[in-house]
Amino acid sequence: MTADDSFGRLDDDDYPAFTMGRAAELLGTTPGFLRAIGEARLITPLRSDGGHRRYSRYQLRIAARARELVDQGTPIEAACRIIILEDQLEEAQRLNAEYRRAASQAGEGG
Repeated sequence: MTADDSFGRLDDDDYPAFTMGRAAELLGTTPGFLRAIGEARLITPLRSDGGHRRYSRYQLRIAARARELVDQGTPIEAACRIIILEDQLEEAQRLNAEYRRAASQAGEGG
């Protein structure tokens, strides 16, 4: 892998560019918080060859949402469940809109 390849990945939201310490620092939280949301299966960090957790920008955005809820007084397990349900609802709404568009187009063509 060349240096150019590595730098190109920094624009990739799913590239695990952040160590646990750096991720916690960026979020203003502790590594324990990141471990807790991992145990609640909100995010699953990738592991380096040495077994260290690595986080993507996408995962940091999810963790930031969890921290926001926890800071408002929501227990961490409930915060994780809320975020998972919000994500499932968004996906269901997206699929529903696709089905409606397809049905509408089929009705126009027939």
